[in-house]
Amino acid sequence: PTAQWTVTGAGAAVVGKKGTGPRVIRATMGRVIDMGMSDPFNMGGAMAPAAVDTIQAHFRDFGIDASEYDVIVTGDLGRVGHTIASDLLKKHNMPIPEEKFFDCGMLIYGDDPTVFSGGSGCGCCASVTYGHFMNRMRNGEINKMLVIATGSLLSPLSYQQKESIPCVAHAVAIEMGEGGMSQ
Repeated sequence: PTAQWTVTGAGAAVVGKKGTGPRVIRATMGRVIDMGMSDPFNMGGAMAPAAVDTIQAHFRDFGIDASEYDVIVTGDLGRVGHTIASDLLKKHNMPIPEEKFFDCGMLIYGDDPTVFSGGSGCGCCASVTYGHFMNRMRNGEINKMLVIATGSLLSPLSYQQKESIPCVAHAVAIEMGEGGMSQ
């Protein structure tokens, strides 16, 4: 099934000019991608092309590839959207190794089959990034990650009118800074 469960969660980060711990080293603003999909029960499939477009732009604009990061994480594509994103990246000769490519929507509920394709909503990316992945940074397991937050421009009215679902994704590269993380 392509359906996902909405996550009620939140996360926040304080970004400043000074301090210790993780730091933002790069960012890529995505562009709106509309593949003509109109099924609100397949949001991962609708958002995957936007995530891939942003990843491609990030790598191209900064002259890097997947080897630059320890992990590359998308927001809430779920199992279906993550598979589509992986396939699209391979098609565009930008494969990301499976062991470093994750989706917060897949991770938030684990392998629970009752949530179908995984979690959905902005709570996925925020909770998993600022919880799970920041803990991995704190523990020294990862030093540099690329986080691609995914989203759609969908409303109850546009759904009822059977309009397509335009999507967008923005990327932020985070690196462990000098001095590590304070507890």
